[in-house]
Amino acid sequence: MPDRSAVERILVPAPARAAQGRRAGVVTRCTAAVIDLLVACVGVVVLYAAWSAVLFLLRPRTFRFPEPGQGWLLTALLCLLTAYLAFAWVTTGQTAGDRVLGLRVVNRHGRLPGAGLALVRAVLCVLFPILLLWVAVSRQNRSVQDLVLRTSVVYDWTARGPGLR
Repeated sequence: MPDRSAVERILVPAPARAAQGRRAGVVTRCTAAVIDLLVACVGVVVLYAAWSAVLFLLRPRTFRFPEPGQGWLLTALLCLLTAYLAFAWVTTGQTAGDRVLGLRVVNRHGRLPGAGLALVRAVLCVLFPILLLWVAVSRQNRSVQDLVLRTSVVYDWTARGPGLR
């Protein structure tokens, strides 16, 4: 069986290998964030459909589609997005958007963030997304969330990230 690092060198194109491990810029990170927001929106639609199905099964004769209101939908979206980001960062360091663009969130030691750090980072990213734009003016390509929590978003196209076996 070939060495895993040799296989990764074959699968990662040469131009990408040069950026491997470097901090990602604002365009890449914003694109990943838009993908993640779309994933969370699909999640809210699925939850709404499941809620509607349960209501239909409980009372088929008097069934009407629920009308949760904009406040409830926004709250559901923010909570789902926060949980999704935290879970993805603590397990693989990558959300769906990160995976598509070859990004990974790491702590100050270059490893996956722990559960607490991932959750706090997710809350800050969801509640204060405008602070992500600090990457555009930062010499280190770090958002305000990264500076406060000492995390980084780096290019990583490998299947196994830091701290993964």
